Amino acid sequence: MALMWNRTTEWDAGDWRRVAACRNTEPDLFFPVGTTGPAVEQIEAAKRVCRACEAQEPCLDFALTTNQESGVWGGTSEEERRRLRRAWLAARRSAGASASPVESIRSVSLKR
Repeated sequence: MALMWNRTTEWDAGDWRRVAACRNTEPDLFFPVGTTGPAVEQIEAAKRVCRACEAQEPCLDFALTTNQESGVWGGTSEEERRRLRRAWLAARRSAGASASPVESIRSVSLKR
């Protein structure tokens, strides 16, 4: 049986990786070991890099669409992305939407 992947969002659009602030940062910063103690400070340091990055939204779209479970992506921690992904998937199921994760989440947040 062949597995096929049906991409629902164009996360390569605009080649956001070329302008990502993390390109010039030590990669280990974005992949802390654990979520307590020193890892909390490391996560916050990674998020500071993300907040100053012009590619934050497409990075988060990529992380949610491809289910990146580890590390800091688009200014979010692993736990934050799990919550956002659940909200995005729920919005897709209820609306049958194919919008990007960030767009879907934003529209659900605006309705509340």
